[in-house]
Amino acid sequence: MKTTQPPIHINSVSEMHRYLNLPGPEHPLISMISFKDLEPETTDWGRGMVINMYIIAIKKEFLGKIRYGQGYYDFDEGMMSFIAPGQLCYQSGPGENPRGGQMLLIHPEFIQNSTLAKTMKNEAFFSYALNEALYLSQKEETTIEGIMTNIAQEYHSSIDSFSQDLILSYIELLLNYSNRFYARQFMTRKTAHNDLLIKLEQVFDSHFENTGNKLPTVRDIAEKLNVSPGYFSDMLRTYTGQSAQQHIHNKLIDKAKEILTTTPLSVSEIAYQLGFEYPQSFNKLFKSKTNVSPLEYRKQFN
Repeated sequence: MKTTQPPIHINSVSEMHRYLNLPGPEHPLISMISFKDLEPETTDWGRGMVINMYIIAIKKEFLGKIRYGQGYYDFDEGMMSFIAPGQLCYQSGPGENPRGGQMLLIHPEFIQNSTLAKTMKNEAFFSYALNEALYLSQKEETTIEGIMTNIAQEYHSSIDSFSQDLILSYIELLLNYSNRFYARQFMTRKTAHNDLLIKLEQVFDSHFENTGNKLPTVRDIAEKLNVSPGYFSDMLRTYTGQSAQQHIHNKLIDKAKEILTTTPLSVSEIAYQLGFEYPQSFNKLFKSKTNVSPLEYRKQFN
């Protein structure tokens, strides 16, 4: 019987360098690795890896097409990916290994006690799926590579009292530009995202058609849309100005208003039909959104 091997765990920068057959890092808590320096097909990524560090990578010069969602795309410019500590990573498909670009490896201790620690922990794109990578225009790629070059110069310089603060400031700048470019990507992929919004309405319709469902969560809906929760929420915020949770609550309230004005169902029955475990929770949400209780709302139409 074939047994499944557990994923490989990488806990330090030095360990990552050894695994990739690279010389030791120049700093114990951070490293800048060029994809050109990696030996092809020498690592067993197929069993999965858990890297307990942050990774920010710009990848370019792919050998083949890049997978995006269910399709493949020719893409000549660079793409960026973001990995948070503890995520399970798998090997890329054929032709998806980059020949150019760089990978910034950051141990959590390097940003500990800095404002950047909270920022990186809260950045949604560190939880995006691989097929939700950031695809850069040529101009954007130049900007990102310029910041990466500055980080590399500090990394390769002698460590002094300014080194860490300078690198942290460059990383913060890198994240700020990544946010800007992701906002551009959301807007330029309107067709794909419009399809997601249409499918989102179908998910809500299906939920409301079936009684006894649990209350929909951001994660549940994201799974049905085949996107990560973070990407789903950021996409909605771009197009609707609301977070995914706010959007779910508004959909629940809109449906509750419809039922209150078209059926004789009690407030408790409506709450259970929408997925609330306790009618009190439904009452509280409804009043927070409308400034009236469900019964007071119904009376306005009687």
